[in-house]
Amino acid sequence: MTSRTSLRPARSPLTALVAGAGALALVACGGGGETSGNGDDEVTLQLNWYPYGEHAPFYYGVAEGIFEEHGISLTIEAGQGSARTVQAVGQQDFDFGWADTPAVLANIDGGVDVRSVGVFLQSTPSAVQVFSETGIEEPADLSGRTIAVSAGDAVTLTFPMYLEAVGLSESDVQQQNLDSAGKTAAMLSGQVDGLIGFAHDQGPALSDTSGREITYLRYTDAGLNFFSNGLIAHTSRIADDPELVERMVAATSQAFEAARQSPEDAVAAMDDGDPQLPDADVLLNQWQETMSLLSTENTEGLAPGHTAEEDWRGTIEVLAEAGLIEAPRETEAYFDASFTTGGE
Repeated sequence: MTSRTSLRPARSPLTALVAGAGALALVACGGGGETSGNGDDEVTLQLNWYPYGEHAPFYYGVAEGIFEEHGISLTIEAGQGSARTVQAVGQQDFDFGWADTPAVLANIDGGVDVRSVGVFLQSTPSAVQVFSETGIEEPADLSGRTIAVSAGDAVTLTFPMYLEAVGLSESDVQQQNLDSAGKTAAMLSGQVDGLIGFAHDQGPALSDTSGREITYLRYTDAGLNFFSNGLIAHTSRIADDPELVERMVAATSQAFEAARQSPEDAVAAMDDGDPQLPDADVLLNQWQETMSLLSTENTEGLAPGHTAEEDWRGTIEVLAEAGLIEAPRETEAYFDASFTTGGE
């Protein structure tokens, strides 16, 4: 297994959900058709970003031999944002990708020839994040406050829908447009009252950096939900080697369940000695936050990655209303249900 576990810069937004192919600077390392020394298929996976707690199951799955049990020798590579990961898989630079569903759908609408083969984060981690000492305890407390956003990313584009759901208008909240690093810096310095982003990623890191408690105003608490990260594959990979896709989905599902059962061990599997990797307690906090996102009311009790058609329709409709995709399309345009129980 190879991975890049250097300290991640602050999360870049999905500024352009459809990233230009020319912007990619990736190593072509398609596998799938090759075998390792022990006869397993050599498979490459590009993450959505540099490793953080959400990714623990992949490392744990390798360490525990789960992927090997499914005949897969897995190579994990860091990403540079979900949109770029989708583009890389679309160019067949990687066998599989791990990407945010809004970026997947937007790129498919833009002509990128990939499909989702299983969504694992089925509740959005999108949230307004504030230091608890600000006194912001509920959505109504956001009135008159300044919140850092990043124009063009999915969290920001759905923010007006969140405000409407909690009884506020856009004019009630001052939005300061900053890149991801700027959002974090502004919140740490007190230039803004909070930021919007992923509660399972930025929040634990912010709390660790500042030593201060974070309060989360989650989109899901307001009844606003849409899918987040999951596995994607090129349509030719699905057509030409569905058996490999089936094994990859099954191994990933098993790894996520194993990591859910043993969170400390799962996070420990990420430690490759790189001193820049976030501390173990941050990684553990991130993974524990992730675990709460793995199902909805419609998929409770199903194995990780198995989705429900109702949740797909809800996701597609929300993203269309937010302008992330042009219009609602049939689920099959985005998702191949052949490898999970969902959508069948």
